[in-house]
Amino acid sequence: MPISDSSSGGAQLRFGRRNVLLLGAAIVSLVVGYLWLQAGGTTGAATLLVIGYCVLFPLGIAL
Repeated sequence: MPISDSSSGGAQLRFGRRNVLLLGAAIVSLVVGYLWLQAGGTTGAATLLVIGYCVLFPLGIAL
């Protein structure tokens, strides 16, 4: 059975500066959203969580 290694033509993810910035913004948005939710906020916390999970995180992976 052949042994596969990373140099044998497999697909590799290459994250650039834009990806790292978007993923970092997603993490910040999620942390702030959860902290705000814990403090009793509802609308603003939910908005930050949706932006983090549904906008920034997918963009950070896709772009």
